[in-house]
Amino acid sequence: MPKRKDKITSDIGWSTPDQIKVRGMDLPNEILGHLNLGDMAFLQLTGRQPTPEESIVFNAITVTLVEHGITPSAIVARMTYMGAPESLQAAVAAGICGLGTVFVGSMEGAAKMLYAALPQEQLGKGADLTALAKETVAGFTARKAIVPGLGHPVHKPVDPRAPRLFQIAAENGKSGEYIALMLEIHKEAEAVSGKMLPINATGAIGAICCEFGFPWKIVRGFGVMARSIGLVGHILEESTNPISYELWQRAEEEILETSGPDAG
Repeated sequence: MPKRKDKITSDIGWSTPDQIKVRGMDLPNEILGHLNLGDMAFLQLTGRQPTPEESIVFNAITVTLVEHGITPSAIVARMTYMGAPESLQAAVAAGICGLGTVFVGSMEGAAKMLYAALPQEQLGKGADLTALAKETVAGFTARKAIVPGLGHPVHKPVDPRAPRLFQIAAENGKSGEYIALMLEIHKEAEAVSGKMLPINATGAIGAICCEFGFPWKIVRGFGVMARSIGLVGHILEESTNPISYELWQRAEEEILETSGPDAG
């Protein structure tokens, strides 16, 4: 049980009848019209504004996660909206619930893996990244576990988002040992498995988040906040060009064809 605090405190924000402060900055006069959405997210998370270079990289990783087509999370959000059009927020929440170790949230696993292999206090001390990669992949192989951040059902042999993200990171001073280690893990995993395992977007983002020094436990949150924007877009389209009813009916028909009383 945590020790009871004398007073409840928060460094994030407060408001009075005539003021709103966020991380010490005046919302109407110092933030509105000055910070974009990504920069505001960075301020909320870190307590400071990003540098111009950090802004470019952080906005790139969040924009990457906004949209990826008719994914399971988008389908769930659309289906929920079909059933409860009066509750847009429930539809978004339903879609967000599916961001885990397989979709979007896998960048948390990638970041955790990289920090475990190369703790932050070991940066700049000449770590043998090839040896660390071999040890990391061997551990996942022994556990018969998937190496997070590698492989994609559609994007092969390259997930086009990953090299672009690495390029943006390099151009803005955020390409260091964690990205290099992710590249080594990719090389080793393909050699050991004999399979095509491209670094996917979440693998690239996990590595870049480590370059920022973000705690691994919060990295999935970047996907949550970004994909929420995408799901609101899907729900708006569902309201004007619905596909959920058709998806439901086709699933029913095809199941009946293959599993019903008259199935061949």
